[in-house]
Amino acid sequence: MTRKYFGTDGVRGKVGREPITPDFVMRLGHAAGKVLAGIRRKGLERPAVLIGKDTRVSGYMLESALEAGLSAAGVDVLLVGPMPTPAVAFLTRALRLSAGIVISASHNPHDDNGIKFFSGDGAKLPDATETAIERELARPLKCMASSRLGKARRIDDAAGRYIEFCKTTFPGSLHLRGMRIVVDCANGAAYHVAPHVFHELGADVETVGVNPDGFNINDKVGATSPQALQAAVKRHKADLGVALDGDGDRLVMADGAGRLYDGDQLLYVIARHRRQKGELRGGVVGTQMTNLALEHAFARLKIPFARASVGDRYVLEMLLKRRWQLGGENSGHIVCLDKHTTGDGIISALQVLRALAEQGTTLSKSAGQLGLYPQVLVNVSMKKQRNPISSPAVKRAVREAETELDGGGRVLLRPSGTEPLIRVMVEGRDGGTVRRLADHIAAAVRKSA
Repeated sequence: MTRKYFGTDGVRGKVGREPITPDFVMRLGHAAGKVLAGIRRKGLERPAVLIGKDTRVSGYMLESALEAGLSAAGVDVLLVGPMPTPAVAFLTRALRLSAGIVISASHNPHDDNGIKFFSGDGAKLPDATETAIERELARPLKCMASSRLGKARRIDDAAGRYIEFCKTTFPGSLHLRGMRIVVDCANGAAYHVAPHVFHELGADVETVGVNPDGFNINDKVGATSPQALQAAVKRHKADLGVALDGDGDRLVMADGAGRLYDGDQLLYVIARHRRQKGELRGGVVGTQMTNLALEHAFARLKIPFARASVGDRYVLEMLLKRRWQLGGENSGHIVCLDKHTTGDGIISALQVLRALAEQGTTLSKSAGQLGLYPQVLVNVSMKKQRNPISSPAVKRAVREAETELDGGGRVLLRPSGTEPLIRVMVEGRDGGTVRRLADHIAAAVRKSA
C-alpha cells in the first residue's frame, strides 16, 4: 500500500489545509489509537500515548484534536506541552508508554505544522505501522463506549526529567565552568530546556530565541538562520555557540570567531574523538547529502562509512542494521545511539563539548582538520503530480556535469520528503564549477517540471 499522508518525517503541511486540519488530525489520532491499542505496556490497564509539541500557535488546536481522537479510541493521553522532539522520545520510553506523538514542523515556518510518531521504544514508527494507521484512516470513526474512553493528564515535571537525562550523557568528571556559551533555541520547543542543561553543567549561558509567541518559531533565529547565533557569539565574546531548530533535534555550532560548523563537521569531531578513545563501535552512517570530503577523511582515519537515504529515520535504520552507533546529516541531525534512540541537538552538542574538553582543543582546531568541498544545493519547485528527474533533458544535464567533474565530485537529484521540491545538489573541489553546474541542472529541472 502506497502511503498517502506519511512522508519521511510523519504527516506535515500547511495549517488549515488537509491533512493539517482539526477534523483530519482527530481522525488521525483515532486511527493511531486503534492501531496502538494492540501495543500495551506491562502494568498499563489500557494503551497510553504521550503528546508533546513545539511553540506554534496551531499546536493548541492540533493537540486538542489528537487528544479527542485518541480518547475516542480508548487510549489514555499524557500531555507535556512544548517539549523537544527527542524529549518526547525519551519520556515515552522512560514512562513505558505505547507511543509518543510530537506536534511540530521542525525547522519550517509557523504556518506549517506536522504530526510525528515514536514507538514505545523511543524510535520512529516502522513503515508498516504507519501504513496500518493510514489503512485505519479509511474506516469510519467509531467512538468507544463512555466507560472505555481514554483519560488525559499533564506531566508537570517533564522538562526537569529531560534536563537531567541530557546531563547524564556528559561525563560526570567534566564540567563547563569557565566557558561562555550562546544557546539559540529558535523560539521553539527547547526554549525552556536547553539553556538550563548547559548552565547546570557550569557554563555561563547567553540566550537567543527563547521568547516564543506562537508565530516567531525559526524566524531569523535557530539552526536554519544561524546569523543570529554568529552575532550573539561575537557580541558576548563567547567561546562558542549552539543553535537548535524549532523542535530541538537539529544542531549547528559556531566558534568564538562566529564561524559556523554544520552536521558533517560536528559528526567528524565526535567520530574522530571516539576513534581515538576506542569507543567507536563499527563505523559512521551519513546520507546521500554528506560531503564527499567527510567520506575521504574517514577513509584516512580507517573509519568505515556508509550512506543512507536522506532523512534521520534512514540513518537510524542503517545504524540498527549494521549495529553501529554514530551517524548524521549535514543539516545537523546527529544520532548517537549509545546516548539516545533518536537525533538530539542538545545531546549532540554535549558530545562535541566532551570531545573538545578531553582533547584539550577548540572547535575551530578540531573541526578545521576537515576541509569540506564546495557543495551547492538548489531547490526547484515542482507540481506534485510530476517528477522531472526522469526527463531526457535533466538526465542529459546530469551526464554532462558528471563528465566535467570527472570523479572529483558528485551530483544528486532527489524529491523532498516534506515539500513539493526537487533538490539539486552538486559538489566538487572548485566552487565556481560547482555553482555553474548546479544552476545548469536546476534550469533543466525547471523546464521539465
